This record gives sequence, C-alpha cells and structure tokens, in this order.
Amino acid sequence: MDLGLTHTLKANRFMDQGCYLIDEHGDEVLLPNAYMPDGLKEGDEIDVFVYLDSEERSVATTIKPLIELYEFAYLKVMQVNKVGAFVDWGLVKQLFVPFSEQKAEMREGKSYLIYLDYDEKTDRLYGSYKENKHLIFKDIDLKVGDKISALLYEKSDLGIQAVINNKYKGLIFNSDLHKELRLGEYTDAYVKQIRSDGKIDLVLSPVGYKMSIDPNSKIILDALAKNDGRIYLNDKSDPEAIKIQLGLSKKAFKRAVGNLYKQKVITIDSNGILLNEK
Repeated sequence: MDLGLTHTLKANRFMDQGCYLIDEHGDEVLLPNAYMPDGLKEGDEIDVFVYLDSEERSVATTIKPLIELYEFAYLKVMQVNKVGAFVDWGLVKQLFVPFSEQKAEMREGKSYLIYLDYDEKTDRLYGSYKENKHLIFKDIDLKVGDKISALLYEKSDLGIQAVINNKYKGLIFNSDLHKELRLGEYTDAYVKQIRSDGKIDLVLSPVGYKMSIDPNSKIILDALAKNDGRIYLNDKSDPEAIKIQLGLSKKAFKRAVGNLYKQKVITIDSNGILLNEK
C-alpha cells in the first residue's frame, strides 16, 4: 500500500483505536477513531490518504492533503530547525523538507513550491524545494497554442515562473501579464513557445490573439491590469477623458476595444470595460 496516495479501501475490522482498512492485496492500515466517519460498517469502502504518523506508523486519514505523491504544491513553512524545514500540507503531522532538498534558505512563514517525494531506503515521504530536479525538460508532450494549467510559484526579473500540468517548467513574461496574478494560485494559460532547453513560454490569452495584438489594445489591457480588470470608459465616453486616461484618440480607442471584444478578451457594459477571466 503506497504512502502518499489516496486509496479506496474496505473496512475490515474494528478495534478500540479505530478501524483497520484492507486493500485488494490483503494489506491493512489503521484509520484512527478521530477520522472515522459516522456509520462506517464492516465491508464498506472508503477513500483515505495513507502516510506515516508522528510515531512513523502507517495510518489512514479522511482529510485530503494539499499535496500527494509526485505532485507539486505551494506550501507554507511552519517551522525551521537544525535539520530542515517543516511545511503545512493540510495534515496534523507537518511535511519535512531536509536541507539537502532546499535550493535556497527556507524561512518560517514564507511559502514555496514543494514536490512530494518518497525515499525507498527509509520508507518515508519528504518534500523537495528543488523543482528542476523533478520537472521534465525533454520529449515535451505539448505544442504551441495548447491550453494548460499553470501553478504560479516564483517571481523573477523576467516574469512569473509556473509548473505546467505538474510536469513542465513555464514562464509568463512581465510583458504578457495583463491581469493580477498571485503566487500559489492556478491559472489557465497557453503555450507560446517551447524553447530548446525545454522551458516553455506562456501567455494568458489564446496564442492566435496574442500574436496579432496591436499597441493600442495593449494599452487598454495594461490599464485593465492596473485597475483590477475594469476601466470606466466606453464608446460613449468623452474623447478628452479617453485621451487623459489612455493617451488614445476616441477613434483608436473604439477600434482597439472592438478588437479585444471580438477576441472575447473583454466585456463591455454601461459602466465601461471588464477584463474577462481566462
């Protein structure tokens, strides 16, 4: 029974400390009373996460952790001591990230991209703060224009770095950031370019649109990004107000707004323009 994964197990026998669950191979694991749902009966199936408790015993829990085996998550450091860091992964026992698995110093109260791995020698789960060690940079199963899920995890001078589909390394350049994004959140994005080193450039809008974006449309997108996705201008606005806020003539403004609207990047209402969520 693999540690670090969710299993569907069958209630096998009840003891004072809880219920022993069994898998199809006959292996058992304890579900402590604290996590046992009301009405669980012998023979019932239940989904549980299996890990080691504070006494290094395999146990099951009905709590869903923030990360599972061979996955990435953005986790907060709760404690740092002489052996490493301990991060909150949603369970009572915190996840250990040894110093040997830290690419830089981890600090209490800060959040980092963590990968959940398994040590066969010690039969223990551990966290790794070395994303390049676990990402794929060859034989990338993506193509330009593909829509992907990006986990945002680190800012650099170039933009925001992301893990793509839990496999690949991506970057959204600052010039392509047209809405407010927060580290630790997931966002839909699109593959703009796959580089020779296996790193992937991303954009937040479909590639066909991004390739044809005109300077005036970009001015409007930048204004939307700076104002929480809304600006209070439309085709009935005074030309002078448009000029003051955006530096555009009313004719150029209307043409750019029409382009963005056709691409379904914005919504227009009586109050102005709203950036659509992707």
